[in-house]
Amino acid sequence: MQPDPAPLETPPANPVATLEEAVNRMVAIDAELALDDGLRYFNLLYLEVTREAVRWVGGGQLEDPRFLEHLAVLFSNAYFRAVEDFEQVAANGASQAWAPLFAARFDRRVAPIQFALAGMNAHINYDLPIGVRETCRAFGLTPEDDTPHHQDYLRLNAILADVQERVKPWLATGLLGVIDRAFGRLDDVVAAFSVARARDAAWVHSKVLWSMREDPQLSSSYLLALDGVVGLAGHGLVVPTLLGLGGWVSAQRWLPGRVRSLLGGPRGVS
Repeated sequence: MQPDPAPLETPPANPVATLEEAVNRMVAIDAELALDDGLRYFNLLYLEVTREAVRWVGGGQLEDPRFLEHLAVLFSNAYFRAVEDFEQVAANGASQAWAPLFAARFDRRVAPIQFALAGMNAHINYDLPIGVRETCRAFGLTPEDDTPHHQDYLRLNAILADVQERVKPWLATGLLGVIDRAFGRLDDVVAAFSVARARDAAWVHSKVLWSMREDPQLSSSYLLALDGVVGLAGHGLVVPTLLGLGGWVSAQRWLPGRVRSLLGGPRGVS
């Protein structure tokens, strides 16, 4: 039987208390990850988002900055908890939402942007609704539309869109650039995930969870079902895109021999 997903309010072994601490933790995680680890792509994207959130929280652009900061800290601790869980039990952890990213993290057939999207899928579609519910509990609020905290929640979409555009050239380098030339752009994969739509859905899920807050068993069942659905979506985001690349690479004389060998072409070709 699949174990219940760990609740978001259960912190990692060493939870962070501020967004600045979250930034430092992500920098530390990046330093520990191998260059070919797919988790690194999501971690770097999340790092840039968190750095931007630090500027927004302190920039006077939010109606209720304490709410958003509390949510962002709780949210980042959920990611750190996921990393801890999968370090302890490899890809067989309790969270189905995060499993696709961790299971495929060293698969060189998966493009960098796919890893980033798989992480966003798990974190937004599964972790975020719980984070909103718990932050509302902490502040004595409800996840209602058109409230100051909801407006701030929507303003974060602008941060995410800006960061996505900023890091897209970096995510599109290396193997992804080869994919673009070989198979066309990964528009079908990228189009399958919309940050704004995912965050809208997460807000709706938070309202559903709020309505269940007095029924722990029902809430647990709902989260277990959500965990599974998000996991299925994640598997679709990390479908290998480099199948048959070796044969294609062999015919591309414009590629240096060492690059062709690295990408699956015959060894020793110059």
